[in-house]
Amino acid sequence: MTITDEITIIANQLANQGKKPTVALLKTKLKTPVPLPTLISILRNWTHDPKLITLTGETKKLVEKNQTLALNSPEIEMMITKAIATALEPIETELAELKALIISLKKI
Repeated sequence: MTITDEITIIANQLANQGKKPTVALLKTKLKTPVPLPTLISILRNWTHDPKLITLTGETKKLVEKNQTLALNSPEIEMMITKAIATALEPIETELAELKALIISLKKI
């Protein structure tokens, strides 16, 4: 979703609540900081062409999935830790073999 889409959706949500979308209101609801001239420009275009933009079904599913994943972050951390340990296992084995080889070469 582009910043224009996000601003337009927020502006429409505010309008649907009976509030006038202002730069200040929009700025507080945005997920990422947006330069003021960009925000003003998009809001100006929205007021001249207030078409309703809503999240598509697919986007809604992705948002819900992300929220679920965010709630399950300890499980995600555990999965990542296990994946890293599994990936490091052959490297650690090879490192141990190389150390043993170096030690045996020093004895010669």
